[in-house]
Amino acid sequence: MKSILFFFIILFSALSAADTPHYVGDHACKTCHSKAFEGWHGSQHAMAMQVADAKSVKADFNNTQFNYNGIVSTFYKKDGKFMVRTDGPDGKLHDYEIAYTFGIYPLQQYMIKFPGGRVQVLDPTWDNRPKEEGGQRWYHIHKDDNVTAGDPLHWTGPNMNWNYMCADCHSTNLKKNYDAKTKTYHTTWSSINVSCEACHGPASTHAAWAKHQDFNLTNKGFPVSLKYKKGKWDVNASYHRATLNNHEIEVCAKCHARRSQLDDDFTRGDAFTDHYLPVRLEKGLYFPDGKIEDEVYVYNSFLQSKMYAKGVTCSDCHNPHSLQRRASGDKVCFQCHKEEKYSATSHHHHPKGSSGASCVGCHMPARTYMGIDSRKDHSFRIPRPDISVAMPEVPNACNLCHKDKKAKWAADTLKAWFGHTPVGKQNFAHALHALREQSYDALKGLYQVLTSDQPDIAKDTVSAYLGEYPSRQTFVTTLQMLRHKDPKRRRAALIALERFPLKIRFKETFKMLEDPSKIVRIEAARQLSVLPLGSLEEQQRTLIEKVFKEYESTLQFSAERPESQLSLGIYYSNRKMYDKAEAAYKEALRLQPKFVPAYINYSQFLSAQGREEEARTLLQKGPATAPPHCRLTPCTWTVVCAPSSKRQGTCRT
Repeated sequence: MKSILFFFIILFSALSAADTPHYVGDHACKTCHSKAFEGWHGSQHAMAMQVADAKSVKADFNNTQFNYNGIVSTFYKKDGKFMVRTDGPDGKLHDYEIAYTFGIYPLQQYMIKFPGGRVQVLDPTWDNRPKEEGGQRWYHIHKDDNVTAGDPLHWTGPNMNWNYMCADCHSTNLKKNYDAKTKTYHTTWSSINVSCEACHGPASTHAAWAKHQDFNLTNKGFPVSLKYKKGKWDVNASYHRATLNNHEIEVCAKCHARRSQLDDDFTRGDAFTDHYLPVRLEKGLYFPDGKIEDEVYVYNSFLQSKMYAKGVTCSDCHNPHSLQRRASGDKVCFQCHKEEKYSATSHHHHPKGSSGASCVGCHMPARTYMGIDSRKDHSFRIPRPDISVAMPEVPNACNLCHKDKKAKWAADTLKAWFGHTPVGKQNFAHALHALREQSYDALKGLYQVLTSDQPDIAKDTVSAYLGEYPSRQTFVTTLQMLRHKDPKRRRAALIALERFPLKIRFKETFKMLEDPSKIVRIEAARQLSVLPLGSLEEQQRTLIEKVFKEYESTLQFSAERPESQLSLGIYYSNRKMYDKAEAAYKEALRLQPKFVPAYINYSQFLSAQGREEEARTLLQKGPATAPPHCRLTPCTWTVVCAPSSKRQGTCRT
């Protein structure tokens, strides 16, 4: 009897496992979806990462040499393999085999395997543009930084590590699998590139349904549907041409956003903020008017746009398989905007066919990243040279072309054309600039943004400043923001709440431990970790310990990063887990010997433990490692998926 029962248990387990959706690879899609497959096959997604071979490698490896500040790298072939002789972690020249290619256009990078499953991305990069555009050459991705061995930006350093910095977005079903004990990776993927299942999810159930179609299946076996439902056009304005399940933008945001990664468990249909923490319009990342400054990708820019507010999605403009625009040039805009109206000289006031007559040229000003990659701002804004007059550091679309003119000339010209200064949807630059500079009227501007129809992301950003101006009014406003439907707003309000006295904020912070969004819960846990738990009831203690575990797990996910180890050190110290705290501080400095915030916080920890001499020695060592621009202040670090151009993460003091 027991054996029969055991048999059925095994059988049921096997059937359940078989029913669990799993990844089957892109070729399983080709037969039924040949057109979509063909479009994808030649796309940048398909070539996001490839095994290095004669077909995938685009660079010149014919004993080509490249000199970077006296370091001469040689690119050559040996026994059918692509090789490079370049400076290693010790600063000496070594020979390395190229394992993978990364990207295809306008540049291609190359990756090298190291022991322990670590993969590093070379700094010398191939410019894959046509020769007449300045391409077909080697160049250094950090040409202005004089990067040498030991620098975080050196290709063997932490900021050029593929497993953490790049892998999640360039392969399908990527599992980083970092083992903090052995300090090794066992990173895996289902497809080496960004395949069909990267966006649609595991396709095994769908493939089984497609063979028979004799049973009803929600979304045809996928986690969510990305299919359009027919809608109406309005060619007089930018109304969405169809109604689409809102999962699409979050699927794209997974990779096309500047964000922290909290885990690698994201499944299509999940809430984005349960797995990723997107940045706000923060100084150094965005200009005060919300335009792109650092390498921030697309998501947070698009959230600022009138198009997003109207329901437009990524695939309205881009074919989701080939990634090409749905029409050439400005024709993609005229899918929704009336061509006769917006292509007329009376609208753009430039000669037809000129760059000034282009929708994209004026409304999507570009910046160049990674040396040669020009990327357009996706906030779709009206040119505002008047903002550049008040804030000279803020570029504007007019003077990107009219470089010989001043911003005031451009602002006066627009005012003469239209009889007033055009403003557009995004009008929060003065308020955000005042908050950043702590101007006397900053709070007034904050409330103007919150009570206006400005984009939600602008309101999220200014909400985090409420705590800088503690009063009864701002406390009430903060509590209102804590009840907002958007988890990004609730988290911003929670950050503001931390600046208010503990006795009036503890209860509200504790409530946020039960928030439905992970980014809110773990922020509440971080703030509450400093408090003793003796007075809590058993039910409260159980809840907070549960969220503490979630917060700790999130930090452990990025245990190979010094920022995470620093946050772990602070967390363990707050919880009086002193041995774990010290181990985390030491690990932060082992991972990055030039990581100044770790020196400061570790020295404070030692001082609190009565180890004053050790603290003094550590403080003397820290400034010697600091880059010239670094301020020596204690920090709580938020791990941000920073592009390779950034030396540090984001510090909130």
